[in-house]
Amino acid sequence: MLVGMTGPTATVPRAALFPTQPLAGQVVAVTSADQGYGRPISAALARAGASVVLIGGNAETLAAASSSLEQLGGTAIPIKADVGVPLDWLSAQNRILEIFGALHGIVHLADKRASSDFTMLSENEWMDLFNCNVKSSVGITQIVRRRLPGTWLTIVGPHLDEQGLHAFPQRGALRALVEQAHIEDLRLNLVLPSRSSSGEELLDQPLADTVLTLALPGMTHLRGNVIDVPLPALPKRRVTDHPYGPGL
Repeated sequence: MLVGMTGPTATVPRAALFPTQPLAGQVVAVTSADQGYGRPISAALARAGASVVLIGGNAETLAAASSSLEQLGGTAIPIKADVGVPLDWLSAQNRILEIFGALHGIVHLADKRASSDFTMLSENEWMDLFNCNVKSSVGITQIVRRRLPGTWLTIVGPHLDEQGLHAFPQRGALRALVEQAHIEDLRLNLVLPSRSSSGEELLDQPLADTVLTLALPGMTHLRGNVIDVPLPALPKRRVTDHPYGPGL
């Protein structure tokens, strides 16, 4: 069983699940690595010994995130790219191969949330969601299949607490992509966190642990899985915690 699922493994200490440096020698790219779940996932992969390539749209925040991992003893490099554009992803992938000579795995965050409810969602907002979450996933999968068929791909999909009608066709499309990836002999899995990122690594750790489990060399047989990952509820702020004082 995987972390975040019910069963005996849920009570096993993390040290037993992830022996020291199990990903040593592996090169893993993480999209949206400078925000949300990208941060704890990148940190978990680096601690496990992987060389982590941080991909995103903001050069400054990517550089800061890369520097943080390096200070902790990890190996990380930032690459600015819009992975919703296939040529941008292909350019980033080629750059990784130039630097490291290999790309063993990819964690793609396809979890952009809507800024309004379903009834108020404009066509432009819907297309932005589709491009960020679905089009990018299909594009990366296709390019990996063409050029790096041995590379694994784990997609972090739309959060389960987003219940607007627009969320269901996105999750449905990603689920179908993953469940049918065996047709192309791809090691492809989908994880669905129960909520958006808390910004606290400890609270988001079950998701990072699940992604790390799927990345382990001994887990190559795990493919075509759609895994719901329950996460601890976010702590509620007290009224007195308000920066401007109680009652405001």
